[in-house]
Amino acid sequence: MGETATLRRADLRRVFDAPPGRPEAVGIEVEVGLVCREDRRNASYPQALALLDGLVRGRGASPLLDGAYTIGAAMPGGGTFTLETGGALEYSSAAFPTVAEADADVRDNLVAAAGIGAGHCLALITGGIVPFAAADAIAWNPKPRVRVMREYFRELGPDGDHADEVMGLILSAQTSLDYVSHEDLMDKLRLLVRAAPVVAALFVDSPVAGGTETGALSRRMQYWRRFDPRRCGVLGVALEAGAGVDELVEWALRLPMIYRLVDGSHVAAPGIPFRQAMRDGFGDGTYPTEADWELHLSQVWPHVRVRRTLETRLSNAPPWPWFGAGTALWTGLAYDPRARAAAGALLRDLSADELDRAAVDVAVKGLNASVGPYLAQDLARELLRLARRGLSARVAAGLERPEALPLLEPLEEVCETMRTFADRTLQVWQRGPDEFLRAFSVPGDPA
Repeated sequence: MGETATLRRADLRRVFDAPPGRPEAVGIEVEVGLVCREDRRNASYPQALALLDGLVRGRGASPLLDGAYTIGAAMPGGGTFTLETGGALEYSSAAFPTVAEADADVRDNLVAAAGIGAGHCLALITGGIVPFAAADAIAWNPKPRVRVMREYFRELGPDGDHADEVMGLILSAQTSLDYVSHEDLMDKLRLLVRAAPVVAALFVDSPVAGGTETGALSRRMQYWRRFDPRRCGVLGVALEAGAGVDELVEWALRLPMIYRLVDGSHVAAPGIPFRQAMRDGFGDGTYPTEADWELHLSQVWPHVRVRRTLETRLSNAPPWPWFGAGTALWTGLAYDPRARAAAGALLRDLSADELDRAAVDVAVKGLNASVGPYLAQDLARELLRLARRGLSARVAAGLERPEALPLLEPLEEVCETMRTFADRTLQVWQRGPDEFLRAFSVPGDPA
């Protein structure tokens, strides 16, 4: 921690600078539930440690530590496994030049982890949520920041009502995309922000929570509505006329940090805007550093998060093995200039308020929801067509492998049949929790 106020606006902007000559790479993050096969309870921390130890001993991984606690494993290929706050297991791939390579990397590593987990009677569950347990049955891991975050959200009152569910039960499949300049960042960001609710309608996949059918297609999206709305939801600032990196900085400066790193451990940050902390300090004689700023940017969760990459966050994860579908769609739209321009023109009149209302509607109605004056299904079909065109153009140019194109097929089937992943999930759930466990677990033979 700095002992004097030395952080300047240039330091804040630097996080959003693209390295010279940066290629447009692709990354995938997939969160899977880690549950006991025998009773379907969330895995305890010791059980999760056994899986991580298996990755270290059997796959050549290196343990990742948070103070005295093992919280993950760095894989030889550059990806990482990490334990989430409530026991979910996240795999984050390295950045790859193609969707096909990123998809193959995630697939291989999740299958390996599932095999190790099977040897400990653990299953890796895919989809938008772990459906078996209620929030009071979450097995919290002992990382210090877990306690700090839970206390922070409890103090928010109604705006933190579903923090435990978000931190402990929901799952996701996120795509990380690059930008090559500030102008490129904002061009892509505007598209991703406007497209997020439409794409989310294709991926609704959390109709069961706490062992009960909820009546919604995406309970996960509903939970996010009560997870400090100031730092979640539509990143409306990106849609304002003339908005750029300075406006993104200003938005984040208005928010307080939740936790900071002091002497190797995460502790609660004072409840003051980051801007005030820069001016007055944290109250203990220290002032924010660039590391604090980057940590602060990891404590906001809008539909599209901007740091050194663009992260798409709104959509539910689909069931195994279709986690790469979203990455194929986003890459086809964002990385092909013609597809990006056409998609941007299609969505350019959608306002932040319309997108916010759309996210609420999509959670219940999926493709039958309204997005501004349009039906989500109509916009989704057109975005899928443009994504396939963009991805095909990248294949033709040698920038993508042909194996990426079939990744869009599950989404095209959803649009053609109007049968969502949530519909399939409900059908399986009605045959019993054991059948759900069998159908939606990552396959893996005991190692």
